[in-house]
Amino acid sequence: MNKLGLALLLIGVGIMIWAAFGFKTRETIIDVGPIHATREKTHDVPFGPIIGGLIAIAGVVLMVKGKA
Repeated sequence: MNKLGLALLLIGVGIMIWAAFGFKTRETIIDVGPIHATREKTHDVPFGPIIGGLIAIAGVVLMVKGKA
């Protein structure tokens, strides 16, 4: 239980620090014969700091219960 609690605590703190992660995709705009035009589009996936806090609290609770 202590290892799981510590893992949840670290994941929760990490989510609170890095509130979002992003990735890029390429999409084709024009593809006519030898002419190609693409653009990169950035997608952000937000995490809520509240969710990170709840995960961290759950980790602390598991660590405390594991010692009892």
